[in-house]
Amino acid sequence: MSRFLDPPSPKPLISEEKVDKTYKSMRLKVFLGAFFGYAAYYLVRKNLSLAAPDMIADGILDAGKVGLAMSAVSIAYAFSKFVMGSVSDRSDARKFLCVGLILSALVMMSVGLIPFGTNTAVNTAIIFVLMLIVGWLSGFGWPPCGRIMAHWFSQNERSFKMSIWNVSHTIGSFSLGFLAIAGVSLAADLGVAQTWRGNFVFPAIIAMVIAVFCWWAIRDTPESCGLPSVGDWRNDHSGVKSKGAAGEKLPFKVLFVDYVLKNKLLWIVAISNVAVYMVRYGIGDWAPTYLQAKGIMTAAESKVAFSVHNIVGAVGTIACGWATSKIFKGRCAPMNVICMLLCGIGVLLYWMVGAGIIQAEPGVQKVLVYVALCMIGFFIYGPVALTGVQALNLVPKNAAGTAAGFVGLFGYLLGDAVCSKIVVGGIANSASWDTAMLSVAIGSLIGVVLCALLIPSEKRLAQE
Repeated sequence: MSRFLDPPSPKPLISEEKVDKTYKSMRLKVFLGAFFGYAAYYLVRKNLSLAAPDMIADGILDAGKVGLAMSAVSIAYAFSKFVMGSVSDRSDARKFLCVGLILSALVMMSVGLIPFGTNTAVNTAIIFVLMLIVGWLSGFGWPPCGRIMAHWFSQNERSFKMSIWNVSHTIGSFSLGFLAIAGVSLAADLGVAQTWRGNFVFPAIIAMVIAVFCWWAIRDTPESCGLPSVGDWRNDHSGVKSKGAAGEKLPFKVLFVDYVLKNKLLWIVAISNVAVYMVRYGIGDWAPTYLQAKGIMTAAESKVAFSVHNIVGAVGTIACGWATSKIFKGRCAPMNVICMLLCGIGVLLYWMVGAGIIQAEPGVQKVLVYVALCMIGFFIYGPVALTGVQALNLVPKNAAGTAAGFVGLFGYLLGDAVCSKIVVGGIANSASWDTAMLSVAIGSLIGVVLCALLIPSEKRLAQE
């Protein structure tokens, strides 16, 4: 398997007159492959969040154990993203992404095909294990994309280009909501008694189709296509320099110890990412369950709200990337502070409507919820994208996956699995949903402070 994933050897350089045309064509193909490939990972990651209310109603899962089952994806993904990050730095990005996507789709599809019994404890254990596997396989997604962005796009263009690429998160999540609705409808048309199974099967089929496209579009590095490095092509040799050649495999000790453990700024990025991911998933993953539990929306309406929240995030991601590049000259921390502050205001509105602090007619109540979810989506995905950019900018290209994996470990393990799933879900179960959403609001305000810690360092580095 390791030999299969090995990166291709550099090819002899093509003739100089063909370089520009080939480079532009290949960069577009590779970018689209990474964009749709990573979006497809989201078609087979959060399916349980959408199916959970119906699975509870059918007696498949216990309401108090849903958070535990959902946390399995985040726990496994957190460690996988870190471990697979270092592996991806030594592997072919095309093979890495496509193999992981196909396997993820097959495992997620199996959840919709298993004939579950009436013992909720056994069902939870089975789903927990399957979600652990899905979470681990999901770790095959971001690292090769980080490798692609580091090798095909130079540092002075990366913040904006990566912000556009990060829209893949929201496109994937947005598409999942509607594909889940379509899957449930198809299941009903086919006479399937437990229509929630469509949430798992149909999106997985679409993900496998996208994997075929990615295999056609993605190439590992410019050098593997007979092209010069992107730094030579764009005459941009900025960024952290590697201890070895740009495409050289580095020992794990060098990747982890020298470029991660000893990198104080990377630690700050990782810790700030905890707050960012707590808000991202504390709102997004619980939205269908929360809105139905509060009686604000029906099952179909809550899925639409889930999708709208994510698609608005796509616009916000690009806007934040543009502002970071044009206004703050590539410094991510100031934009992160602004986004987290405005996101916090949105979370407070979301909490106050659900808690009845703001009282309104049902129609107006839904409008206010949409406003809050759109505001949160618009501003939270900027920091999600920019923390990834910060990680890549702090290490050389051949350590990109390891750095991204380290920051992702903090975001997904502590921010998502622990804070947004176990803590928020536990508070909702033991206290109330109102208290749970208030805890997310507090987390967003803590995120403002954490993101601000990087402002002086980024300003100093920009002047060096």
